[in-house]
Amino acid sequence: MKNDRLEELRIDRSEDAPGPSPGRRVALGLAALAVLGAGLLWWWLGHRRPQQVQVATVRATGADDSISVLDASGYVVARRQATVSSKITGRIVEVMVEEGQRVERDEVLARLDDSVASRELALARAELASARSSLKEIEVRLREAGLDLDRVRRLREAGVASQADLDVAQAEADSLAARLDSSRDQAAVAERRVALAEQAVEDTFIRAPFDGVAVSKNAQPGEMISPVSAGGGFTRTGVSTIVDMSSLEIEVDVNEAFIQRVEPGQEVVATLDAYPDWRIPARVITTVPAADRQKATFKVRIAFEEPGDPRILPDMGVKVSFRAESGQAQSGPTLLVTRKAVRREGDAAVVFVVHEGTVERRAVTLGQDSGDDVEVRAGLREGDTVVVSPPEGLTDGDAVDPE
Repeated sequence: MKNDRLEELRIDRSEDAPGPSPGRRVALGLAALAVLGAGLLWWWLGHRRPQQVQVATVRATGADDSISVLDASGYVVARRQATVSSKITGRIVEVMVEEGQRVERDEVLARLDDSVASRELALARAELASARSSLKEIEVRLREAGLDLDRVRRLREAGVASQADLDVAQAEADSLAARLDSSRDQAAVAERRVALAEQAVEDTFIRAPFDGVAVSKNAQPGEMISPVSAGGGFTRTGVSTIVDMSSLEIEVDVNEAFIQRVEPGQEVVATLDAYPDWRIPARVITTVPAADRQKATFKVRIAFEEPGDPRILPDMGVKVSFRAESGQAQSGPTLLVTRKAVRREGDAAVVFVVHEGTVERRAVTLGQDSGDDVEVRAGLREGDTVVVSPPEGLTDGDAVDPE
């Protein structure tokens, strides 16, 4: 019984299984052709469709133009800047300055409570008036004593008055003369006390030390202010910070390995981070003769050729290119291309030149950097159009669409 059942499960291989019908074979062939065509179309669209790229033009500098011998970055700083405070400790009653306000020298920025100083000034003036009145009284009495002395002297010569009378008159005149000198000294002291009191009142006015622009407002009416730190955080030490915009210059740190490339008076081209397309002419003032041992750098001061532009503000970031001196500049034209067009492939540098809608991969020989550009010594010609920041998948012969 078991053997019969096993025989029923055995596969009969005596005859081949029937194959697909001819119609089914045609359908399968058409499906395969469709898949192959779709793959070819996808490949063609992906490799032949022009890529959108940014381009730049290779340019040439004139024979008399210099190139950068050193690039550095730094900040705009003010050589003349002051946080204005008061001479005395007092309570602020009025602040007359705001951020961005232009101020002139000796203009009042703030005023302190002058109630005590004003009363002391009034007292000093009263004392001066009293001293001058006493001085006039003594002057009158001295003239009278002089007349009495002359009268007694004549009487003595006539034998009418005694020597004692003459001595008394002389002593009175001398005493009044001494009192007159003392009163004059007291009047002078009173005048100086008035001047001191007037200065105390003047010290309640906080004035601008020079022409400039207020870049901060650090105090409000009702707060205490002092020329020195006092009272913890409850006492202000300054009312406003004033900057002389005509004193703005650039400070950069230059590595000590390249400091020999910097000379006083050397031409510099500065570019503010806020205005990357604005090339500002400048010149080296001096190299501060002290190295920073922590950073191994020297500080270089650079002056703007045309200071006073309102776009230049303190503490702005700036990049500078130190230009070659006339003796260092090359005799012929120099080709420059943006650094973003150069792709590094190992030790080689290549660019992609656009020509009639396709790109050509071309090896180039580079020279010195010049700001955002780099010198090209071989591989390109003036006027060539190159791809900026070439995509990773861009290869020789690819179609491109310049923006």
